[in-house]
Amino acid sequence: MYTVGIDIGGTKIAGALVDPDGKIVAEAKVATPAQDPDALVSAVVSLVNELASGHEVLGVGVAAAGFIDADQANIIYAPNLSWRNEPFKAKLQAKLPLPIIIENDANAAAWAEFRYGAGRGYQHMVMLTIGTGVGGAVIVNGQMLRGGFGIAGELGHLRVVPNGKLCGCGQHGCLESYGSGTALLKAAKELAASDLAIGARLRELQAEVGELTGAQVYTAILERDPGALQILAELGAWLGEAIASLTAVLDPQVVVIGGGVSAAGDLLLNPIREAYLAHLPARGFRPELEIKAAEFVNDAGVVGAADLVRSALG
Repeated sequence: MYTVGIDIGGTKIAGALVDPDGKIVAEAKVATPAQDPDALVSAVVSLVNELASGHEVLGVGVAAAGFIDADQANIIYAPNLSWRNEPFKAKLQAKLPLPIIIENDANAAAWAEFRYGAGRGYQHMVMLTIGTGVGGAVIVNGQMLRGGFGIAGELGHLRVVPNGKLCGCGQHGCLESYGSGTALLKAAKELAASDLAIGARLRELQAEVGELTGAQVYTAILERDPGALQILAELGAWLGEAIASLTAVLDPQVVVIGGGVSAAGDLLLNPIREAYLAHLPARGFRPELEIKAAEFVNDAGVVGAADLVRSALG
């Protein structure tokens, strides 16, 4: 029997019908009515009904960016959507005759990697998703770590610089402010605005459209532009240092790096690995974890959410 996975993003809602082996059988997408919670419920219900039509479906897993409570029922806070203490599961359950769970999107992506991707074969895994922000998830003894209130794994909000840059969460010095795609673009703009020779290519790309974009920075990275590689390495160093600190607490066997910035591959992973080793407590006297690129690209959220509801139903 199948399960349905839904991944709610700021601009689109993706859905998939997933088989017991994590394979997508059918998929669909709609735009996200981000400012209208009731319309968002209706959009998810329509997607589920479309994907489930003609199939036996066990349940529905819904992944969303935000804080999900310990009951996996209510969205406490979602930064990019109009959700504050939203009883999302109850609203969906009123319109769908299927078991439903709600899951944080980074947790869902991590579960897909753990079950079917880069985390296969491990029992202790950490995932960092490097995109607009820095998402995180922790798997311990083969189980998702959710914490006492359901919102464990917000690794992007580890404080790495006391009194550092202001983060969107309201605090200063969070990893997200130094290790995200947003931070990478900001650093690229600052380098382009400087008189340094190493910023020449970024200045050229900026002149083409008037304002530097993430896509242009990625172009410069693929060209092996020294300036772009330098800021990417700096981003990787922050992530590697954070992973070393996490190792002291969680002792994972593998860290999986996902999100849009991970498309840079070893150009990002190698600086992460170097910084991890440089800051690893008691290096040389303990096992060293693996740092791997995520294997899923765009489907991790739907596959993970679908498999989590299957696991929850036994």
